[in-house]
Amino acid sequence: MDMTKENFRKNCLEKFCRSSKFNKIYRDNLINRQLITLFKEVKGQNILCYWPLGLEVDIRKTIARIRKNNNIFLPFMQEISFKMVPFRLPLSRKKFNIYEAGNSFKNIRKIDVAIIPAVGVDKKSRRIGFGKGMYDRFFEKLKNDPYKIFLQSQICYTEKDICDTHDISCDMLITPRIRLLHRRKVNADYRTVRGFNSHRKRGSRFFHF
Repeated sequence: MDMTKENFRKNCLEKFCRSSKFNKIYRDNLINRQLITLFKEVKGQNILCYWPLGLEVDIRKTIARIRKNNNIFLPFMQEISFKMVPFRLPLSRKKFNIYEAGNSFKNIRKIDVAIIPAVGVDKKSRRIGFGKGMYDRFFEKLKNDPYKIFLQSQICYTEKDICDTHDISCDMLITPRIRLLHRRKVNADYRTVRGFNSHRKRGSRFFHF
């Protein structure tokens, strides 16, 4: 059977579900250590994070650490996509059991870094999510192209090109044991984020960090 985005997503989710809860806590801690180290010298950045659900990497430790020196935002659901709102407690559980900060009248259209959960990643570093398409719609209307970091509690990656052209791609994929970089093709609109390398010299594939 040919590999499709749908059956690859199903295989990845089954893989995540088979892993024990204890092992996930351990793997998530390894990822938090990597993230905190990455952001150790990064200050004054606008960073889009997420509040974790079930199979997603739990990054609450990272959020607690990096919010001291940076501006943290969370998704706020709007119809079939979302907008960004400043991170502030308490959070409320909304549609799809997603926890959200309170609504804001601020029109935040520009961020430096986005930390995004991924179910799977294909050959061109494109993201397979949970099938809602919210992140794809959000980044399509965003004014700038931020540095995107995908997270997986276990690596679920295919060497096949199975995603659609509108699926977002990452600059870095972080798993418990492996960190991979995606080197972008040269883009005049691409801006290097302070504290992160642009990796612009080569084409569309991953490299061990």
